[in-house]
Amino acid sequence: MSTYDIDTDENAEQSLADNPITYGANGQPFSPQTVNGDAGNVANRYSSVLESMDLSIPSLKELPSQRQISSNDVFCNRELRLDNIRAIGFDMDYTLAQYQQPNFDKLAFDGAKEKLVNSLGYPKEVLDFEYDHTYWVRGLIIDTARGNFLKIDRHKYVRMAYHGFSPISSNMRKQIYSKTFNKQPSFTEKGYVNMDTLFQHVDAHLFALLVEMKDFGEHEFLDERTYEEIYRQVRECVDLCHRDGVIKDEVARDPEKYLVLDDGLLPMLRQYRENGIKVFLLTNSYWEYTSTAMNYLYHEKKVDEETQKKNEWTELFDLVVVGACKPAYLKDPYLNLFRVEPEDGSLKNTDGLFEIEALGEGGAEKFLEMGKCFQGGNWNHLQAMLETTAGEEIIYVGDHLYADVLRSKRALGWRSCFIMPELPEEMRIFNSQVDLRKSIMQLRSLRDELGAYADTLRLEMTNASFSESRAMEKKIEQIEEDDGKIKEKLSEAHRQYHSAFHPRWGQMFVAGYQDSRFGYFVKNYACLYTSKATNLGLASAARAFRTSGELLPHDNMLSRPSTEFVDAEVE
Repeated sequence: MSTYDIDTDENAEQSLADNPITYGANGQPFSPQTVNGDAGNVANRYSSVLESMDLSIPSLKELPSQRQISSNDVFCNRELRLDNIRAIGFDMDYTLAQYQQPNFDKLAFDGAKEKLVNSLGYPKEVLDFEYDHTYWVRGLIIDTARGNFLKIDRHKYVRMAYHGFSPISSNMRKQIYSKTFNKQPSFTEKGYVNMDTLFQHVDAHLFALLVEMKDFGEHEFLDERTYEEIYRQVRECVDLCHRDGVIKDEVARDPEKYLVLDDGLLPMLRQYRENGIKVFLLTNSYWEYTSTAMNYLYHEKKVDEETQKKNEWTELFDLVVVGACKPAYLKDPYLNLFRVEPEDGSLKNTDGLFEIEALGEGGAEKFLEMGKCFQGGNWNHLQAMLETTAGEEIIYVGDHLYADVLRSKRALGWRSCFIMPELPEEMRIFNSQVDLRKSIMQLRSLRDELGAYADTLRLEMTNASFSESRAMEKKIEQIEEDDGKIKEKLSEAHRQYHSAFHPRWGQMFVAGYQDSRFGYFVKNYACLYTSKATNLGLASAARAFRTSGELLPHDNMLSRPSTEFVDAEVE
């Protein structure tokens, strides 16, 4: 048994897709009891602390009896005051521009299929592949060398694994990923791909289908290729669809089919500028596609060619950067900057830094008056044009966990807001399963208490008489029997809980009983996170976001009403 296997019911999560849930009374799913009951009115909730602190808060009576939490809220991991922000930047794809699913993904999926078959010689059966975006969640890792898909926890322990679409057994999973002495994978090595953006669902599904075809079909073409070669060609074909017009031309032809309108977008961007906050767009998409998407979002309809050339949407921004090549934009100081001519998308050389300096006082403002749309460059150009001196004066809003959030935070100290379109569904399911989760955590706490008591008995047995030892042995046997009952029920309840979120991968932010890798990075690198960018517009420019506070295990245990502190030093 692995030293990681403290949670011996962990296989419940791995087996979500394998076993139907038929347990509990009369074969019905486990049904917990409500734990907390009525929350009561707001005065009752705070009365004891206000009394102990000798505080009188007249505005308390104005608060609602219960605080309403919605998926439109902005959630905070690191305290942030918006009135200290001088500039706010937005990614475009899956941030300002949300996409209709699965319509948008199918453009890349179908285009990549055709390129694999017609250009690279893959079997014609590939053209029959069907796309299913619901199979995947963000935060998974693709092991391209083995054709595996992994869900890992914050400690880099693989909790769930599939080969293609086939579950990998617990023993096999451990043999592959945790049994090699001194070679625990970090999952950042070559061959591992992190699914940090919704765009990668296409790559994952097409790769998994080809893994299945290679394993179970009779295709000499695929037999001669490694999984890694197959993935690389999938990635190249999908990427080419984003560059050669397969996606761009179709979105331009029928934007309503692929783009989601949000009536909060324009008011939010205008309000920031009215409040004196500089607003910029920083996207990896190139000018032609950016112009198409932003014109549709601005005018809320498809526009004619003459209107598109006006690019009136640029009035929403102080500056626009396309073709940014993130994350390189955020770490390579030698990337060249070009000015974009909005009418035709042509490029002109510009240095940026030296030109701003040469223009003297107000150089950045004068430089942007010559044209505020750019391609490429790097963070030095951006911060010079924004006239910011510290990374913490900038907040960047994006959907890519690595390229938008982690890299901007770690390298430059920018504040960050992570966009999670999946959040409403995660919150909805969590709310419906909250009583079950409380019951699970109570049972785990009970197992922990029983285990600690059994351990105390074992230690006491070393100095006990024979009769006392026999009595203690019987107590330990009973504890072990009781623990087995709890373990069995926990396994059933845990599997039911995770399958409510996703039938294969479970809860996005959790792996086993730990934060998932995805949840860990969101918690550590996203100052704020929310379901869509326009939720930020629901907060005033004076809003202060506060964290809910975090506890280490010793403080967490001491905070429970059922625990009592024993000062070992005094005893």
